[in-house]
Amino acid sequence: MKRPQYLLTGAAVCLSALLLGCAKSPSESATIDPAKLKVFAPLPEVSPGKEPVTLEKVTLGRMLYYEARLSKSQKISCNSCHLLTRYGVDNEATSDGHKGQKGDRNSPTVYNASLHFVQFWDGRAPDVEAQAKGPVLNPVEMALTSEKQAIAVLKSMPEYVDAFKKAFPNDTNPVTYDNMGKAIGAFERKLLTPARWDKFLKGDQSALSAEEKAGFNTFVASGCQTCHSGPLMGGSMYQKIGLVKPWPDTSDPGRSKVTKSEADKFMFKVPSLRNIEKTGPYFHNGKVATLKESIAKMADHQVGKTLSDAELQSIETWMKSLTGEIPADYIKQPELPKSTSKTPKPSEAD
Repeated sequence: MKRPQYLLTGAAVCLSALLLGCAKSPSESATIDPAKLKVFAPLPEVSPGKEPVTLEKVTLGRMLYYEARLSKSQKISCNSCHLLTRYGVDNEATSDGHKGQKGDRNSPTVYNASLHFVQFWDGRAPDVEAQAKGPVLNPVEMALTSEKQAIAVLKSMPEYVDAFKKAFPNDTNPVTYDNMGKAIGAFERKLLTPARWDKFLKGDQSALSAEEKAGFNTFVASGCQTCHSGPLMGGSMYQKIGLVKPWPDTSDPGRSKVTKSEADKFMFKVPSLRNIEKTGPYFHNGKVATLKESIAKMADHQVGKTLSDAELQSIETWMKSLTGEIPADYIKQPELPKSTSKTPKPSEAD
């Protein structure tokens, strides 16, 4: 419920705050209790995985990330839906795939994704190395028909064969589909975007403005940190969408589509809030266009609160401090090997 507005001055303002419970100004609420920060953490400097991340793997993975010949039409690469210059998304509700087909879920950002506890909205892949192998063979996305077809593309170009040998020197047969996923995963593990929020968590009080600190306090007071905590402010658990109030769109069963369990119905991975101002539209179906509306819907459906316009704006203001810097040099598209007479031709067929 919105609080009434009063035109008061001087000492009457203090009396009004006591009697009417008026909201504090940003400067008055700019102090953050350290106890509120215990469930948060700065972004780590490295993203560890099962596989060691080497320069050779990263170099190969960067090439494969931009490699459109791993799609049936040879027009779609990882970067088509997860544009590295646009915070790892395409800002579409759902992305265009093979022959213009639309996926049924919003493409999440790849930045900081390697730190998530699982991949995809429904958690069907355990890590970025496994996730990287999915879209290539998805008939709606890149649409290759088999791992063998992908390997035929890669083996047709001597530069790729050499790059795989360098990245996996102990393998007798280094050009494999699994190694393709490992290389792309190695590249993605360094797609980290530390932000001003991290500087603040490390002790720099000047990293956030008074308005941003007030926004964080509003965020916590609203109960958002229950799911959005840790270094990613999310990405560490599943949660039912429509936890306290039914979500209006129940067409997507969520994780139960994978597990076939009724208990997982409408359960989705909680998204990270990192770079959230840049990665709309929002939610698993991409049907919410603005960040402010997404905050309002989460408060309403997940914690049962109706936030005022001022509270919504305050939280959104703080969330902008979570926007990190894109590593421009790291993501530069490399020169890719030229096709040879052995390289399969593109196909627009089903």
